[in-house]
Amino acid sequence: MNEQEVIQKIESSGCHNIKFAVADIDGVLRGKMISKEKFLKAIKEGLGFCNVIFGWDMNDNCYDNTTVSGWDTGYPDAFATLDLNTLRHIPWNDNLPFFLADFSLSKDAGGVCPRTLLKKIRQECIGMGYTPIFAKEFEFFNFKETPQSLYDKSFVNPQPLTPGMFGYSLLRMSTPPSPAVAPPLYIDLLMKHFADFHVPLEGLHTETGNGVYEAAIDHADILEAADRAVLFKTGVKEIAYSQGIIASFMAKWNSNLPGCSGHIHQSLWNGETNLFFDEAMDDNMSELLKHYIAGQLYCLPHILPMFAPTINSYKRYVEGAWASTSVSWGIENRTTALRVINHSHISTRLETRVPGADANPYLSLAASLASGLYGIKNKLPLNLPRTKGSEYHNSTNQKFHKTLHEATEAMKASGIAGELFGDTFVDHFIKTREWEWRQFTQKVTDWELKRYFEII
Repeated sequence: MNEQEVIQKIESSGCHNIKFAVADIDGVLRGKMISKEKFLKAIKEGLGFCNVIFGWDMNDNCYDNTTVSGWDTGYPDAFATLDLNTLRHIPWNDNLPFFLADFSLSKDAGGVCPRTLLKKIRQECIGMGYTPIFAKEFEFFNFKETPQSLYDKSFVNPQPLTPGMFGYSLLRMSTPPSPAVAPPLYIDLLMKHFADFHVPLEGLHTETGNGVYEAAIDHADILEAADRAVLFKTGVKEIAYSQGIIASFMAKWNSNLPGCSGHIHQSLWNGETNLFFDEAMDDNMSELLKHYIAGQLYCLPHILPMFAPTINSYKRYVEGAWASTSVSWGIENRTTALRVINHSHISTRLETRVPGADANPYLSLAASLASGLYGIKNKLPLNLPRTKGSEYHNSTNQKFHKTLHEATEAMKASGIAGELFGDTFVDHFIKTREWEWRQFTQKVTDWELKRYFEII
């Protein structure tokens, strides 16, 4: 829709208010409710946001080491631009109009805005003659809790929605959170609401673990795919609240259970032609796909925090727990970092299995595409042998960094990240990860108390 069509749609909707949001560096949606009159004005002038949204962490603690936003800047307004193409109506919120925004027209905030970064890399891809088609899938755990009950128990021993390991279970999908919750079921609400919200799900099922679901979002242009992913995470949490449920996309909440993935499916197209497919080549893999894979493999150790941005992210990389642990690739192999799916012209694609559900979708998709394009631009050969069988038993491939600190130091020392994403973004992002590590090292954990308090 063009601007006039959007205005007419809003004016005829009968709604008096509009909700909009931007994604911060951690992928958390930060938003406002505004009047219809302010929205119509904002189409022309933008919407002011205190620039602290890129100057604090996910708990609203202000960074002391960044320059784009900080006390020294005085925290002025940065002006976000509404993307009118993102218009949706929130079905679980009285069909309230909703828009996403970014900082594409803001000199300072635009340099560190995740959505703006993805738009830049997407445009580079299109300029090379490729249409990037992507899709996200998520695993997320669900608990019979409320925000208050979690705080009251200090986030210890949350009660899962359902007990036991029930992957692909029709039985567990039909279990209501409590006898007091009337139909429709939670899973039915998710399917229906997201279809109405234009975040279509290809599938939704239980996974291995207590109260865990996996959702596959339908594929789309990379920017739309990232928008859907961000909206899915927030939408799940809001719908879950209405059912007396807390949904968590934490990478690894329990050391005895598998973690939550945020896998990325991707392919490059030219019109109706899937450029990753070539039936004349071995395994139907085109030369373009091989260069793309080689680029991701080469860049991965240099940009791992884009896929694994939190302290907890690295707890997920455990052998035998359905997570990749090394720089590796294979065909239809779920133990490798990159999985080639090569069934047909329509479905051939690459699945990047590195990111957890905690990764910022804009940044993880940007990292996937930028590193793949790096391989294409430099015609990198796919020299790393394909893994056949379990990659967990392979000792030759490079293992992932063990901590956010190690991964951030590697990214900081490399020139690859700056080449892919620009120095302004990389400098800011690295400082936010250094801050995250510093917050962790300064805290006394339950593990330390249990281990040392009495005995030492």
